[in-house]
Amino acid sequence: MSQSKKRKNTAQLYAKKAEPKSNLWKITALSLLVVAIAVIAVLLITSQSGGSADGKSDSAGNGDLVIPTGEITEKAKFYPVKVDGTKLEVIAVRASDGTIRTAFNTCQVCYSSGRGYYKQEGSFLVCQNCGNRFGTDDVEVTRGGCNPVPITAADKIVTDTDITIPKEFLAKAKAIFANWKR
Repeated sequence: MSQSKKRKNTAQLYAKKAEPKSNLWKITALSLLVVAIAVIAVLLITSQSGGSADGKSDSAGNGDLVIPTGEITEKAKFYPVKVDGTKLEVIAVRASDGTIRTAFNTCQVCYSSGRGYYKQEGSFLVCQNCGNRFGTDDVEVTRGGCNPVPITAADKIVTDTDITIPKEFLAKAKAIFANWKR
């Protein structure tokens, strides 16, 4: 066999071996593209929901927080709202007596830690800083100590269809959310 034929056969052999690598590169690039699109989609969905999967903020055009009463159950809903650049969150839950209770989702004692917010476990709200368990029937009723900051009847407007918490009242609570890390 001549030297030029050997070189030609060797070149063809290497070309055939190189093809799968080029396909592997294409498959890897396509996989990375699909993952990137999925991550972007999740981020867009999360940002549109106001950062909370538990509830949605329905702010009126004037900055008030409006909570539809029809969506409140014994499972706490968390309503994020932004007031003058500060992120706040309101808890709304239906108590065992049928009344709707509201409070700021920050602990009266632990708020300065930034981790003094609540998550629901059964019929309890649990402070994520100190672990204190607080019954949902006590929301808005109990003051002081390690429990959510109440939003009482004097601080909101309640109708058959909505609970409106005025922007002016929300603005007074900005300080307790200054270090919030939720």
